[in-house]
Amino acid sequence: MDAKNGEGSGNVVAGIDVGGTFTDLLLIDGRAGGRAFIAKTPTTVENQAFGVVAALDRTGFPIQAIDLIVHGTTTTTNAVLERRLARTGMITTRGFRDIIELGRRTRPQPYGMTGTFVPVIPRDLRLEVTERVEAGGKVRTALDEGEVHEAVAKLLAAGCESLVIHFLHSYANPAHELRAARIAAESWPNGYITTGHSLLSEAREFERGVTASVNASVQPILKRYVEKLRTELQGRGYDRDFLVMNGNGGMISARFVTDEAAKTVMSGPASGVMAAAYTARRAGYPNVVTYDMGGTSTDVALIRNAQAAVSNEIEIEYAMPIHVPMVDVHTVGAGGGSIARVDESGLLRVGPQSAGATPGPICYGRGGAEPTISDANLILGRLNAKKLLAVDNPVDLDTIRAAFAEKLGKRLGLDAVEAAGAVLKIGNIRMAGAIRMVSIAKGHDPRDFALFAFGGAGPLHASALARELGIPKVLVPARPGITNALGCVVADLRHDFVNTVNQPVAKLDEEAVRDIFSRQTAEGRQLIEKEAVQPESVRVAHSADMQFIGQTHLLNVPLPSADVSREQIQALFEKAYFARFKVELPEIRANLVNLNTSVIGVRPALDLSSLIDPAGRAGTLEEALSETRPVWYGGTWHDTPVYAREKLPLDAVITGPAVLEQMDATTVIEPGDRATSDADGNIIIEIGKA
Repeated sequence: MDAKNGEGSGNVVAGIDVGGTFTDLLLIDGRAGGRAFIAKTPTTVENQAFGVVAALDRTGFPIQAIDLIVHGTTTTTNAVLERRLARTGMITTRGFRDIIELGRRTRPQPYGMTGTFVPVIPRDLRLEVTERVEAGGKVRTALDEGEVHEAVAKLLAAGCESLVIHFLHSYANPAHELRAARIAAESWPNGYITTGHSLLSEAREFERGVTASVNASVQPILKRYVEKLRTELQGRGYDRDFLVMNGNGGMISARFVTDEAAKTVMSGPASGVMAAAYTARRAGYPNVVTYDMGGTSTDVALIRNAQAAVSNEIEIEYAMPIHVPMVDVHTVGAGGGSIARVDESGLLRVGPQSAGATPGPICYGRGGAEPTISDANLILGRLNAKKLLAVDNPVDLDTIRAAFAEKLGKRLGLDAVEAAGAVLKIGNIRMAGAIRMVSIAKGHDPRDFALFAFGGAGPLHASALARELGIPKVLVPARPGITNALGCVVADLRHDFVNTVNQPVAKLDEEAVRDIFSRQTAEGRQLIEKEAVQPESVRVAHSADMQFIGQTHLLNVPLPSADVSREQIQALFEKAYFARFKVELPEIRANLVNLNTSVIGVRPALDLSSLIDPAGRAGTLEEALSETRPVWYGGTWHDTPVYAREKLPLDAVITGPAVLEQMDATTVIEPGDRATSDADGNIIIEIGKA
């Protein structure tokens, strides 16, 4: 197919992921046997598009010769978390404008009555109109169209750029929302009008309202960013469409992405999980815990049977549920740039505050003065000061040690090295807690999984974390620091659909279930046909969100097909409930809340063996040795061989301690561990005794 006419992916594909610290790029040239080009450039916070084109320029590959660019962005995630949102108004059912602020019976802090919450849309921009639809879909009170006209005029006068129309029970009957949207479109100056039911056909008014509000408030921001990036790319000769990663691990054309902008929240973490699933499956590890440690945060997720867990129950922060399907990622504020400090009570804290890309850790030489995890790794010999990326003005090691001794050691009664060791220990404890949240807390034993370590800093800590959690093996991919960019290259096209049923399984209309699945599947196939890239095949997956009657929380239950009976659904729910909670409750009736369909356009397979150039590999392990230096492990210094990873022969066997250095990451193999390589260049670390 001809990619230049927007009909195919072509032979040259570039995946670009924007992180909090670095923008990563992986370009695969299929015309040259799958030759890989990689680049890492500092993220340009003021306009991420500049960092994207800088990464493309860094490869030296002509941009106009690229057939397809796939992009993972943090634009919407950052906008939501930092509350840098477009001014948005809401029109809602009379008497219900406070739904998105009242929320659920929860508190910002589990213990105590402290904490604050700022709703996405302020109260003065939430206007009420007369209308009412019952839960069964029957119209009780007709829509007052005159009030809709008045509300639209008031919100425009208040300077609103986006509009949300969110009526009670619109999932059961959307007629009033659709009519109000048509009225608003007559005078609204742009297309930023979100109806709650169109984005999320879910019964819960709070969750649906917040999701719609987030979508509307980030639409203009994402649109402006996409247009800036399009302009920058066109200025360099790339005149084709590009794709954007969604939070569900799939991709969508940049032409359509702003229609459902909320789905791009968590785009970056999702791309890493998809790359991990792809890489681990090829390596023969279908069950892995992904561990992505970057400069700002650490993201962890669970992959079973080579499939990433996708949930439509994600709450990215307190009272911020975005109930569109997303890869189920748990995030903690512990990255290479996480700042270490001693609090008022004399306890050592690491994160969530981060030095970010600017000024960054002390070792970046950009004016950073606070101790960070990266600085601690440098003091302990785990990082090589001469091979750090994005260093403007090198800082000598004595200066970094002095900062640790002064800011941490003095109050803790430790010297600089001991303080650095304590920072690593606390950071590892926080990250181990995140892994427990996606494994043990959900009924999974970490010992049944491998740890897939990536991100610029993940392989530095992976062996220690695996030992802490009892995980037997660590898999470090060929290019850990650009794994998220790899996810952009290998991810499939994907569209997810949710429809509320909210009926006891015993009374379920099986024909209605099949009809919903049929409509969802047809719509998904139509959307994939509109994409700029046509897949090799289309795969459809169905599931149900279920609960016991009287419960609040939902459990997602995969279904084998669209043609399932009530008895099958009940049995599958009981099986899933037991797997999650190890409790059997057959006497309590099950309730089917939502029906879900994922339509996935499967893209061509990618050979990963070229990510490290085979021609650069040495004949023996000794030829790959760069140096030997003292490295600190658990309170003791060890003379440690340091190898250039790109030069390692594929049949190498390394017994720890050892350090593997490459452009995008450093891997630490701790004493007692044993590392081997596979055909794709992944490093498999078997965790031994400390």
